[in-house]
Amino acid sequence: MTGFGIAVFSPCCGCGQNADPTHHSAPVVEGETHKWTFSADEVDNVPSSWEVAQTGKGEGSVWKVVADESAPSMSGLALAQTAESPRSMFNLCVVKDVRFRDVQLTVAFKAVAGSVDQGGGLVWRYVDANHYYVCRFNPLEDNLRIYKVIVGKRTQLASVDVELAANQWHTLTVTTQGDLIVCDVDSTQLSVRDAALTDAGRIGLWTKADAQTHFDTLTATGTN
Repeated sequence: MTGFGIAVFSPCCGCGQNADPTHHSAPVVEGETHKWTFSADEVDNVPSSWEVAQTGKGEGSVWKVVADESAPSMSGLALAQTAESPRSMFNLCVVKDVRFRDVQLTVAFKAVAGSVDQGGGLVWRYVDANHYYVCRFNPLEDNLRIYKVIVGKRTQLASVDVELAANQWHTLTVTTQGDLIVCDVDSTQLSVRDAALTDAGRIGLWTKADAQTHFDTLTATGTN
């Protein structure tokens, strides 16, 4: 396997504990800006510039463009994970052809359904379905968390409690530069340093298990 490096160390914010959400300021990431929106001819399909994947075995990870008149972009459309996937599955939808090392990502999301899990988040430095970073918000647990996935195993890097309502739109931003990761959901911030994945990788969207979630307008600014 190429395209990533692994370093073994103790994460600065601990595992399974609440991190100081203001410990690090988000760095300024410069570079070209890319923006992904969704069009009417993509309804019921995966957009051509995206690719569906999954971490874990089983049937699930079904993504498609759906009608949603509440979408913040006013397009009336969203990209949605629609399956009730198995409990252990991570549902992924990643952009095919763009790679970043240092990047700022922003997306709007709305948790629609899910009894095991809800919500979702952003993926970056994605090498394949078993190697990537993810930051996600879960309204069932009332927390924002950062994880790394290495050889298909998810390890928590940082967590902060935050209460946000399901079935409403929220904004998630991830900024990463070098080993620093700073995440923000509706002005609640979480940060950590980690050097497990150091090379440029793809970006995308993530939910877990039966979390059915709508996403609107992914924006990325960065370099590889």
